[in-house]
Amino acid sequence: MRRIALSVAEKVRSSRLNPSSNMLSKRYFKTKVRNIDLFIKTRRKPKKNSLRKHKRLFGKSISERPDSIEKREEFGHWGIDTVLGRRSNDHALLILTERKTHYHLLLPLASKTAEAVDEALKRLKSQYGLMFSRVFKSITADNGSEFANLNVHGIDIYYTHPYSAWERATNNERHNGLVRRLIPKGTAISELSLSQIGRVQDWCNTLPRKILGYRQPAELFFREIERLTSEFQNS
Repeated sequence: MRRIALSVAEKVRSSRLNPSSNMLSKRYFKTKVRNIDLFIKTRRKPKKNSLRKHKRLFGKSISERPDSIEKREEFGHWGIDTVLGRRSNDHALLILTERKTHYHLLLPLASKTAEAVDEALKRLKSQYGLMFSRVFKSITADNGSEFANLNVHGIDIYYTHPYSAWERATNNERHNGLVRRLIPKGTAISELSLSQIGRVQDWCNTLPRKILGYRQPAELFFREIERLTSEFQNS
């Protein structure tokens, strides 16, 4: 305690005897001394006020998304993301995750471009036929350039705010982590066959999930498909 008291006293004493740096600065700047005349000041790089450019929002904002989608009360609302391969110019995987059932769809992409994503969604639309608009009611994406032109008729497209991909809130990173267990970073996706990608999708969808009460996404997803099919046939 005595040592601390002496240290504090010394600081007080020196502050009384020596002018503060602020006082010195004020005295210098009242004169006509230029920055170039001050050696230490010229060594410091001037601080730049860098403003982060905002990415543009491609379409409808996530703020306009209904609460029923946010609460996962209704089937047919999806999050979308991509997983890259070994290199930035390698093939990629398009990952669609249904919000209510947590069901995965893995679609191979020739490249991580808007054109490749649009082509994959057109194939998906062809595959589901008349049921497409019932199974895919909305898609929520981030502002990645590959999602710049999600022109899919009959689907509401929502975009997260710039630099806020987490707003998709379907735990995309966790779902991508499941895929990465079988397709680690550095894997050349271009070398994977459709059957290999299909096996990864099946594994993700048959894994019991705590958030689903330890039920499988596939179980819940196909139950919804059966319900929609029955409604469609009776309409």
